[in-house]
Amino acid sequence: MDENSFFKQVPSWASKVVWYQIFPDRFENGDSGNDPDKESLRGAWPHDAESPWQLSPWTADWYKLQPWEKENGKDIWFNIQRRRYGGDLQGIINKLDYLEDLGIGAIYLNPVFQAPSLHKYDGACYHHIDVHFGPDPEGDLQRMAGENPVEPSTWIWTEADQLVLKLIKEAHRRNIRIIFDGVFNHMGITSFAFQDLLKNGKKSAYLEWFSVTDWDTPGFLGAPFTYEGWFGVAELPELREDENGIVEGPRQYIFEATRRWMDPNGDGDPSDGIDGWRLDVAFCVGHPFWKAWRSHVKAINSEAYLTAEIIDPPEKVLPYLQGDE
Repeated sequence: MDENSFFKQVPSWASKVVWYQIFPDRFENGDSGNDPDKESLRGAWPHDAESPWQLSPWTADWYKLQPWEKENGKDIWFNIQRRRYGGDLQGIINKLDYLEDLGIGAIYLNPVFQAPSLHKYDGACYHHIDVHFGPDPEGDLQRMAGENPVEPSTWIWTEADQLVLKLIKEAHRRNIRIIFDGVFNHMGITSFAFQDLLKNGKKSAYLEWFSVTDWDTPGFLGAPFTYEGWFGVAELPELREDENGIVEGPRQYIFEATRRWMDPNGDGDPSDGIDGWRLDVAFCVGHPFWKAWRSHVKAINSEAYLTAEIIDPPEKVLPYLQGDE
């Protein structure tokens, strides 16, 4: 490969736009009716869904504890992780004209999939948008309950899902592209797969999805076993890998979820879908998986933009830069 060939693999549009990153919870509260509540914190660090809690006020002094935060007796770093501001998809839609006026041509969204944390890198699933980013949190949870998470034919479009499709449509109408954050190295402890493993143990249908290291030693938060988490973080159980990268079960699920967001109506025309992916901790996932996934993505939309978090030494980074991942 000549030294310039890699760059020929990058969609030409990506080098000609102004990029804008949005952390959804902290951008704009466009719908106060969907604001997170204390119960929505359950399953996220620091695992306190009991102490007094309120939605954090916008523009408040970051380092000043709010009155309800002082009641739990914890320091600023504990309380920061419990803060939610109520930013949502409607807030982003409301600001699209502003972003267009700024000259923005592409928006990279930090994770938007269902998850309990403020950052949402602890995904509960990949095929639904977080219910508190949409207009009907309780209704969406009820609608999702009837699905088989690994059977796409049972997947429904929640109100939050439909709102993100509206965001994509409205952004595209302004010639703004949308990039999702793909967190495929691990899921969260509230994920459907890990919850089933906790409930059913060795009889779980998701037994092969995770790496249990000791079935006889209790683990984090009362788990009946110990398991591998990303860099030892127990809230982020890693998806198991073999010589092909992520193993078949979660691999197929990721591929199906990828297609869902890139071609939502499944008609072969990706214009109604997202325009690419930013890949979290991509250096932690084996090359064979990324090669196959890239081929899958490019078959859906040859102009999709892919960028990855890679923080290895140069000699380990090079294999990612050959234009086939």
